[in-house]
Amino acid sequence: MERTYHKQEINMTEALMSRINELISHYPENKRKSALLPILHEVQDAHENWLSIELMNKVAEIFLIKPIEVYEVVSFYTMYNQRPIGKYMFEFCQTSPCCLNGVEDLMDYTCEKLGVKVGETTQDGLFEVRGVECLGACGYAPMMQLGDFYKEHLTVAKIDQLIEDCKNDTIVLHDT
Repeated sequence: MERTYHKQEINMTEALMSRINELISHYPENKRKSALLPILHEVQDAHENWLSIELMNKVAEIFLIKPIEVYEVVSFYTMYNQRPIGKYMFEFCQTSPCCLNGVEDLMDYTCEKLGVKVGETTQDGLFEVRGVECLGACGYAPMMQLGDFYKEHLTVAKIDQLIEDCKNDTIVLHDT
């Protein structure tokens, strides 16, 4: 498998460092590493929703840990992105209840409509489609996550509307 290297500008602003220090302060000195997951979220959000090797190294430096300890976490969890991604990430749940309710057909439809395969970003950088493990909302199948929010009881019409809303930049991605 060919590996592509992506360069990323690191911008550890005063506000971001303040937030990092605040999160670390919630844990005892000998348990600082417990703040790693929420800090990776904060750092990723502040860096166009992805984490380069250099950025992970910076996080390791802040925690006074080995970089491999950060790489292990980032590579384990699908919520951390190791490359630039589309602004609008359609993360379709691919577990049994969603599959039984047609999520695979909806993923195929979405990919065809956007002109991508699962895991690819559209040429304009706006969209990416991913299949993910259970999102814990089986009663609302088929469903997906878009930013911080669930989109439930999906249909082709709802997918069309979501794509249109994203193109018009009227979708809220994060609960602030």
